[in-house]
Amino acid sequence: MSDNGIITPVILSGGSGTRLWPLSTAERPKQFLNLTGPFSLFQQTIERCKNKDLFTAPTIVSGASHAELVTDQLGEMNIDSFKLILEPCARNTAPAIALAALACENPRDVMLVMPSDHVILDVPAFEHAVRQSLPLMEAEWLVTFGIAPAGPETGYGYIQQGDAISGSDNSFATKRFVEKPIREKAEEMLREGGFHWNAGIFLVRVDTYLNALGKYAPEILQAATDAMQNCDCGDSVVRPKESEFANAPSESIDYAVLEKSNKVAVTPVNPSWSDVGSWDSLFEINAADKQSNVTFGEVTAIASKNIFVHASGIEVSTFGLEDLIIVANEKQVMILPRGQSQYVKRILQERTSSE
Repeated sequence: MSDNGIITPVILSGGSGTRLWPLSTAERPKQFLNLTGPFSLFQQTIERCKNKDLFTAPTIVSGASHAELVTDQLGEMNIDSFKLILEPCARNTAPAIALAALACENPRDVMLVMPSDHVILDVPAFEHAVRQSLPLMEAEWLVTFGIAPAGPETGYGYIQQGDAISGSDNSFATKRFVEKPIREKAEEMLREGGFHWNAGIFLVRVDTYLNALGKYAPEILQAATDAMQNCDCGDSVVRPKESEFANAPSESIDYAVLEKSNKVAVTPVNPSWSDVGSWDSLFEINAADKQSNVTFGEVTAIASKNIFVHASGIEVSTFGLEDLIIVANEKQVMILPRGQSQYVKRILQERTSSE
């Protein structure tokens, strides 16, 4: 741990966000969009880490093609102290976190690893859970944060808590990870209790993570180490070598390390979290008008209720509509029944096959 106990935020910004098409594209994925207000999801993640009593300057791991987006949005926030690691190719979260760990100066530094495309409305509750978990770093635990389930969600993985960890205020040994379940299984787990949504947020010490990677996924550690040796490193931008990094197996931190280690803890937290994984989830986390409509942009909704409309660069007017999702930009319009936004991927597949 750093001498002053300050944490390095590691923000993973390599996702494509295809479930939020047509606004989210490969050129400008969802983390860089203003989906819930005046700031993008990426900027909201940066804002979450501005408490200088707790956090150092952020380390951002992003695809090389999004370097300008990252620096532009940091500039809009007047953030000039950061480290930007540009992944030469996408290899999933375990290799991406390895690059961030290897870029840290002190092997005892603590990293708070977060996706860049989530929403956390109750930041004090989240920060409190992070502080509660800090003592586990000395005992070399790998800490995950488990979100209190709001229902039998089938789109998230789950973490089952085991025994309470001695000396910890609110952390438990992880009993097992559960892949995205069918609804009946999700309902059963909620009835049993002790299960949490897996938010993909982790608190780890640099040396603890690298040692675990060397034990359970040595190919990833070797590829990341080779990619960082003698690479192009400026004052704030790091460009790992593609020829070496491409050798890393493409694996998540869950699969590569956490599901194999016996030193994984879960700290439960309820910070009003959303992974903004669909247009339906955006409807749920935003304030509605008196007709239960959620709208963004230039929208006139007349005699309409329970609709979600997101207009970007175009004006949208509705009359007499109910329970629909309407997303429009200057070139494309998508209309779906509410509750069926999971079919966005099918729309994209059909479009691609017909081109």
